[in-house]
Amino acid sequence: MTPEQRQQLVAMPVAPENDHDLVSARIAASAAVLERLREPAQVAAIVAAAETISLSLRAGGKLLLFGNGGSAADAQHIAAEFLGRFLLERASLPALCLSDNAAALTAIGNDYAYADVFARQIAGLGAPGDVALAISTSGSSPNVLAGVAEAHARDMRTIGLTGAGGGALADAVDLCIAVPSDATPRIQEAHTVVAHLICEMVERDLATGG
Repeated sequence: MTPEQRQQLVAMPVAPENDHDLVSARIAASAAVLERLREPAQVAAIVAAAETISLSLRAGGKLLLFGNGGSAADAQHIAAEFLGRFLLERASLPALCLSDNAAALTAIGNDYAYADVFARQIAGLGAPGDVALAISTSGSSPNVLAGVAEAHARDMRTIGLTGAGGGALADAVDLCIAVPSDATPRIQEAHTVVAHLICEMVERDLATGG
């Protein structure tokens, strides 16, 4: 497959004419995005994210995760893998998804602003040495960016999961994993793979002593 053909699969702006072609095309597009995550810079960023989280957890820190919509579901998924288990039997690992508490979200959104729903929680829960994992397919969600800013103010390490280019999030975080796609479904599919890789590496490190 040529680079031009691969890029066409990553973008796939035109809907195929029938459902069978659509299924085949979307799977090919997703596979093309994942293939680009094998590029050395992307692999290095994923490994670095896992190492950052492992170092924090080893030192008694915790992982705070946040995002909107599908990214909130991704944050919830990752937190569950840490609190429960991914592949290995080991101690529960401290991870909090900041979209889980409906009362906190609605109270902060009502009393302050929706842009504050993550920052306000980080102000109460975050501590130096913790890690904030911010997820935004566009990289431009105001509440996600505000959460990252608050994390920096509390001397936390910050990691971003986003799409092509990274948006403002890429410049706001210490480490950014930017999935090379502009299509939200393809970005979210890749975020799941990245999250599972991070979970596997952190779990292996913490379970075996690194």
